[in-house]
Amino acid sequence: MQVPIQTSKDLKKASKEAEKLKAPLEHVIYLCAGTGCRASGAMELAEAMTAEIEGKKLGKKVSLMLTGCHGFCEKGPLIVHHPSGVFYQHLKPKDVAEVLETTLEKGDVVERLLYRTPTTDEIVKLEADIPFYKHQKRLVFDLNGRIDPFDIDDYLANGGYQALAKALAMDPEKVLEEVDRANLRGRGGGGFPAGRKWRSCRNAPAPDGIRYIICNADEGDPGAFMDRSVIEGNPHRVIEGMLIGAWAIGGTDGYVYIRHEYPLAVETLIKAIEDARRYGFLGSNILDSGLSFDIKINRGGGAFVCGESTALMASIEGEVGEPRAKHIHTVVQGLYNRPTNLNNVETWANVPLIIDRGAKWFTGIGTKKSSGTKIFSLVGKVANTGLVEVPMGLTLHQLIYDIGGGILGGKEFKAVQTGGPSGGAIPAKLLDLPVDFDSLTKAGSMMGSGGAIVMDEATCMVDVARYFTKFLEDESCGKCVTCREGLRQMGWILDDICEGKGKKEQLEVLKDLGEVVQEASLCALGGTAANPLVSTIKFFEEEYEEHIGEHVCRALVCKELIRYEIVDDLCTACGICRKECPTDAIEGKKKTLHVLDQDKCIQCGVCYDVCKYGSLKVVSGKYERTCEQTKFKLKPVKDQK
Repeated sequence: MQVPIQTSKDLKKASKEAEKLKAPLEHVIYLCAGTGCRASGAMELAEAMTAEIEGKKLGKKVSLMLTGCHGFCEKGPLIVHHPSGVFYQHLKPKDVAEVLETTLEKGDVVERLLYRTPTTDEIVKLEADIPFYKHQKRLVFDLNGRIDPFDIDDYLANGGYQALAKALAMDPEKVLEEVDRANLRGRGGGGFPAGRKWRSCRNAPAPDGIRYIICNADEGDPGAFMDRSVIEGNPHRVIEGMLIGAWAIGGTDGYVYIRHEYPLAVETLIKAIEDARRYGFLGSNILDSGLSFDIKINRGGGAFVCGESTALMASIEGEVGEPRAKHIHTVVQGLYNRPTNLNNVETWANVPLIIDRGAKWFTGIGTKKSSGTKIFSLVGKVANTGLVEVPMGLTLHQLIYDIGGGILGGKEFKAVQTGGPSGGAIPAKLLDLPVDFDSLTKAGSMMGSGGAIVMDEATCMVDVARYFTKFLEDESCGKCVTCREGLRQMGWILDDICEGKGKKEQLEVLKDLGEVVQEASLCALGGTAANPLVSTIKFFEEEYEEHIGEHVCRALVCKELIRYEIVDDLCTACGICRKECPTDAIEGKKKTLHVLDQDKCIQCGVCYDVCKYGSLKVVSGKYERTCEQTKFKLKPVKDQK
């Protein structure tokens, strides 16, 4: 094919050539090669499959494609067979020969490798029928498990860069209007209308003609990996979105600010930018439109605060990543004091879809004020964890139970933390809350970048507030007193409460501190840093009161408020707990009831974890829980001869 591609006519021709080149063989095996699946052995599986295909000389009818993240990370390594749609999970190299023979040659399935629903143990054969996928609406993620992210021709064969060509044939103002009508709100946390931001940047004075376009790929939320997976699976869509933004805004230079801890995403992005330059999508006079634009990669050092726009820009400039006051907005005076438009990965990835299919189509998805879809990192005490893309307005109940499969171990749902460490905990009574920007904010939480941490009855909400407060205290840049000292004081008080040293008046002090930190901090990190504390007090104040007044932790988590005990009637005297105890707190001989010395016990929980017979329990006041019994049950010691 002709490279570089110089006109929209050349692009159409190249796309057709790519379609022919990438036409699927009789069988295609899509193997997830995202970071999660690689960690569980995907590349070893790929080697075994390649060897088996070559060994059986199946190369003319079977192709193996290494794709980006499929989302269902806990089931990896995983594959999907085309055209049948059969989904296999937890594959090992030893399974390869059986899978290829059974699925490709016999047209049957290997049942033991199929997905089973967590509640009914029902076998589901096809990927499309698995509830985790069935209830999603994949737009940004639509190609993630179907193309090779390292091959630009795969993207071209699936309509890649056609939206760019369409945008370049439009007046920049018309492009901007289309994004404005789509009501695309920033997916990085704030939910600010992208069209309004773009217009402000375009209208800002730029004496030397330079305007910067930045993609924020610095997601620092614990448990969040949405942006990483989008870049790993479909980097060209992000590049295409930035190019369309550059045309609409008048952007001349682009940056992707990405975490250094994302090596695969960085590798994928480097290759995509190199290929985009080689094909003529980056550089001078792109598609003969007059647009000249290129992208550089800037690797962040892992500072959570650099997710904030002004701190991020300071980091690119080589300065300490600290926020500044926004009396002059970054769209007017941002990177190197020039007009700068910053959106996150998911926001940019939505732009080609809007231009290609239109604002009316986009606003037909989601809610009136929150259009389109949102990608969530669904993690925690939920049966199905991974990345999910759902239409705005889906309820928390649908997210956690229909897609997530409910709570692990049959326990009760307690809360879900949305918006990452700066978000808030939403209780069970609000499970019917729609997931959109305004509803979550009204409930005391936020959309954030899309983290959703599910918690069950065994989660202490005071401890949750302490964990996130400590995280944000560590990540605070320390520039403003309210954030730096306010979080530190909150952390100390929460330590006291969790350790049974809390006082009644401290609860009011916490409420006041939370309000001050929210109102008086310089940047959005500080302004939202008290959300975990404020929301847990709002919805779970009785747990704080129990910790303070009764020295009790109903979730049986806070070490200073719990104790472990041996249940005499259930003890089998097997000796496992005694052998594993790190402080020799358990005494007893074979076939003799064991005794736990509370003075030596450090509440590490090792005995509880290793017991196979349910003979250990954890107690805090009126609350207690016995460790689960296994199917192997022995008679208690007193009944044995």
